[in-house]
Amino acid sequence: MSAEKFKGYRGAALHVLRNFDAPIWSDVQITAHGNRFTGIILPRSETSDDLHVVIKLRSGYNVGIAAESISDIQLQGRREAHYHIPEKAFPVDPQKPRVKLLGTGGTIASRLDYRTGAVIPAFSPGELYGSVPELADLCNLETEKLYGVFSENMGPAQWRGTAEAIGREIEKGVQGIVIGHGTDTMHHTSAILSFMVQDSPVPIVMVGSQRSSDRPSSDAALNLIHSVKTAAESDIAEVMVCMFGPTSDVYGLLHRGTRVRKMHSSYRSTFRTIGDIPLAMVSREKITPLRRDYRRRRHDKQVHINTAFEDKVSIVYYYPNMQPDIIDALIDNGYRGIVIAGTGLGHVNKPLYPVLRKAHEHGIAVYMTVQTLWGYVQMYVYETGREIMELGVVPAANMLPEVAYVKLGWALGQSSDLDQVREIMLTPVAGEITEREPANGYLILQGGIPEVEEFISRYRK
Repeated sequence: MSAEKFKGYRGAALHVLRNFDAPIWSDVQITAHGNRFTGIILPRSETSDDLHVVIKLRSGYNVGIAAESISDIQLQGRREAHYHIPEKAFPVDPQKPRVKLLGTGGTIASRLDYRTGAVIPAFSPGELYGSVPELADLCNLETEKLYGVFSENMGPAQWRGTAEAIGREIEKGVQGIVIGHGTDTMHHTSAILSFMVQDSPVPIVMVGSQRSSDRPSSDAALNLIHSVKTAAESDIAEVMVCMFGPTSDVYGLLHRGTRVRKMHSSYRSTFRTIGDIPLAMVSREKITPLRRDYRRRRHDKQVHINTAFEDKVSIVYYYPNMQPDIIDALIDNGYRGIVIAGTGLGHVNKPLYPVLRKAHEHGIAVYMTVQTLWGYVQMYVYETGREIMELGVVPAANMLPEVAYVKLGWALGQSSDLDQVREIMLTPVAGEITEREPANGYLILQGGIPEVEEFISRYRK
């Protein structure tokens, strides 16, 4: 048989498929270690290992089976998958608000093409309507693909371009904006857009999905529905992240763009507001504000776009025995700003003192945050903190390290004068610094404790 019939398979996995004459797309029952698995044999990408046969189970999930454990493969037919996204004309209703979806490369409402390993995005209004028809009940949707990159490749160029696109759409009179984005660095982008796009008259909602749309447990469609509903109907005119609240599909949460962080690699409820509470809950039926100190929707088309950004800024996570050459390398390579995620209340070791002084003398802006994430930098409490401040390091209150990083780049884009940069950094713009952390702004439940287990049992699905 041709290599195309066993696309992507090599080594032991290819040998077992050839032995049982089971090409890709075969509907099979595989016996391995006495267990039976029923599903469709999927192609492998060229970078996959050569030790496993991958099938899509009847449940919709994929499983890899060690080739050496397979004792039998029974063919039951052939069911080649076609991942064409249906497209239907998106209905236009002049009574509904206009919402613009800007794509940067996330996998919202997409399908995985197993023949190539590529994600096929559902992005035109017709494709989105074919995938998620509920959107037509909420708005008149327009789309524009800005970028097609993984979120780890988003950076200053894409941040600037996204901010400028938001400005253009607001001037055109849209009632809300949704930004499709990969989840890994969504909190970086939400933070920088909170600084680059100020006084927006409409909601700006960032959304992504933790699990691709070909999986039964995908959060893509519901996240998209929640985000579009927010953009179309919400009174909250800020940059927000809209993702699952609990791990189930009961509701989503709207997180302020400067206080949100991705906290789990795979949970659908990965995003958390840190040191505060979310702005609102959103479901298919309603939007429920959880606080009232947000910027409200207006009916004008005025927005202030400021995309100045200094690329030569770094964030350094302090660890015991950190050596001075880490900071020296930043100085030697012309960096203009450094954010440190320090221990405790904002500390580093004494061997770093001389190089921190050197950075300050070279005109480099150095700011301290805490790697605990929750809480404030308090450098007056211990002698260590006071000594570090004398070296020119500036405490950054309760800004999250990533938020301080993007804000420092933005501040240095406005001025090279360190006093002016300090004033910009320590003046709250979009909730990145708060006066206090509320009592319910720090909640981490510890599993195994009786009262916690009793509590979470009410919500575990």
